[in-house]
Amino acid sequence: MGFPLAGLRVLDMSRVLAGPFAGRMLSDLGADVVKLEPPEGDITRIWGRQVAGVSGYFNQQNAGKRDISVELGGQRGAGLVKRLVGVADILIENFRPDVMGRLGLDYATLAAVNPRLIMLSISGFGADNPDSRRAAYAPIVHAETGLVERQAEISNAFPADLPSSIADTNASLHGLVALLAALYAREQTGRGDHIDLAMVDATMVTNDGMNYALDEIKRPMPNEVHATSGGHLMLAGDFRFIWHQLRKVYGLTDGLDEDADLADKITARRQAAHQFFNETCEDRDAVITALDKMNIAWGDVRKAGDTRDLASVRARGTIAEVDDRAGGVRPIPASPYRYAHGQARIQGGAPHLGEHNVEVLADWLGMTDEEIDTWQDVLVQQLPQTES
Repeated sequence: MGFPLAGLRVLDMSRVLAGPFAGRMLSDLGADVVKLEPPEGDITRIWGRQVAGVSGYFNQQNAGKRDISVELGGQRGAGLVKRLVGVADILIENFRPDVMGRLGLDYATLAAVNPRLIMLSISGFGADNPDSRRAAYAPIVHAETGLVERQAEISNAFPADLPSSIADTNASLHGLVALLAALYAREQTGRGDHIDLAMVDATMVTNDGMNYALDEIKRPMPNEVHATSGGHLMLAGDFRFIWHQLRKVYGLTDGLDEDADLADKITARRQAAHQFFNETCEDRDAVITALDKMNIAWGDVRKAGDTRDLASVRARGTIAEVDDRAGGVRPIPASPYRYAHGQARIQGGAPHLGEHNVEVLADWLGMTDEEIDTWQDVLVQQLPQTES
């Protein structure tokens, strides 16, 4: 078996992260993903290190795609999009909910062109509600759905954004699930579908702690980082579990009477645990041996760049290399999918703006060079830049 989605055509009109990440995963699975950008390009083309005119951020989210740049402001640009939609299986977009309609590219219009089209629309708050027109990036959704407040509570710090765009990537992955389900349904019905996916919905359903908030009960104690003789380690399980294991396996006590004040007990137990992990366990090997004996999961607190040193990352090839378009290679997170029979991998580096205008129009639409020339008023191409 080859790539599971080989032969599938995807028109990716999205930008930044929520849509492009879903498109990247479809490309890794073998789909022919064509990113359609406006002449000014995706804003992320300037985010991160530039190599041969491609930024690191753009490269990560758009690796393996082909690229066509179309001016969408007039009827001719929209007309060209409709022709591409006519032969596409999937269209991805993450504009605000009314933008595609204003461009003349709403689902009803496109479904009339191609009834088998599956369209994924990702927005911050979904369509047809009072919040629909609000601008929404991941930090806004993090704040609105309680993640920022929860982070501040855990860290006893002033509220700040999360270190990763969880709201975007959650929406991407839920969008990917919805697309694959719609593809399966299309096999039964012959009809496409429109997926209205809100980042706020995806974030809330993926938050395993929402049940505590909705039931209005106190959340369990969080997992914590512990300073040990083996370095800073994240230990799985709240402190009550860790203390239970220390007492059960190693016989630690808090040295207090049963009727002692609870706050005093907690302080004494934390002091005893700290002493155990830093003095009784004299080095890293002793700490890890003790944690494994107590069946407590642990993890080193690493910098993101140091993840290459993780044994599983090295063994699985989690960091891949792609052509950097400048005679070398550059690192990029690899496809996470591992099949027994199928394949999934990055299809190549990210494209330049409009790099495949001619190639895509000839390949998807069978246009001749002469016919492609008639569309030059709405097509844009940006040549590679030198490394900076």
